[in-house]
Amino acid sequence: MRCLICVEEIVPKVGWGQFLLPQKKINLCEVCSARLARIDLAGCPKCGRVDAEGVCYDCVRWEHSVQYAGCLEKNVSVYMYNEFAREVVARWKYRGDFILIEAFAGALQTTYHQHFRDVGADVVAIPLSEQRFRERGFNQSDAIIAQLGFDAVDFFKRKDSEKQSKRGRRERMGADNPFVLVGEPRKPVLLVDDIYTTGMTVRHLASLLKMNGCPVVYSLTLFR
Repeated sequence: MRCLICVEEIVPKVGWGQFLLPQKKINLCEVCSARLARIDLAGCPKCGRVDAEGVCYDCVRWEHSVQYAGCLEKNVSVYMYNEFAREVVARWKYRGDFILIEAFAGALQTTYHQHFRDVGADVVAIPLSEQRFRERGFNQSDAIIAQLGFDAVDFFKRKDSEKQSKRGRRERMGADNPFVLVGEPRKPVLLVDDIYTTGMTVRHLASLLKMNGCPVVYSLTLFR
């Protein structure tokens, strides 16, 4: 077997466990695995930020917002968005190396089971604009949900095509909500996306869900 990221051959360790237990598929070599920084203990319990002690300054500001206070229960992320993660995401999302998402399957499933297995949530994808979908060829949110073993629930449509990543924090917070709710949320919802940056996207969606009867909204992202 070979590492999905660097394509180097993976030599499995040999021990009694290999003879007695079912073998798990290994998608990452030790070097690439070590360069992806897992978030085992988040500093901020609301957004999953690592370099915080308690609720971070950004989350305090969100909770002081009339529009967004209380709409998102918490975000949990699997990895820190470090330089190596940026390289991998660029290959995956923008250069068509779609299979790379399988490199994160094990860690994604572990994080889901640790934090969300028992909340009974619908797992909801973040919609892309038609233009972005044509450019990329897939929806990254759907791809992540597939690695969790679920079918995504479609609760939203998108109104515009402008990238959130091109806007600064102030612009994002002041922008109109680019999403429209088309479903009827009656259960907790888990929003799934690739990267949590300012948290604006998940709060746009969470605010719509809460205004329409959703009891609680969580988010799970691959990177933070």
